[in-house]
Amino acid sequence: MDQLTFKAYQNYLALKYKKGRTSTGLFMKLVEEIGEVAEVLNQQEGRKSATSDTSLEKELVDVIHYAIAIASINQIDLSKAIIAKDRQATVKYNQSPNLEEYLKMN
Repeated sequence: MDQLTFKAYQNYLALKYKKGRTSTGLFMKLVEEIGEVAEVLNQQEGRKSATSDTSLEKELVDVIHYAIAIASINQIDLSKAIIAKDRQATVKYNQSPNLEEYLKMN
């Protein structure tokens, strides 16, 4: 299997959602999937009885899918955005290394 990158996944989702999906529609799906993550966590922690065959893994993949899809149809380069946001956070919270430095070390 080839290595999956944000860029490749974003390009794939841009193609997949080329027509017919809006940011709002994808956001509604994202919220729905976040609710499903909450359901699984509640089941895992015993606050709710298990009622379906969903898994945390599957639901997190769905959350990531829709979040990246929203970025994709809005032409947001997530790799650049994540590095920039992390750089700001490491300064704000006085942390080291930042993600960019970490990637250079590995």
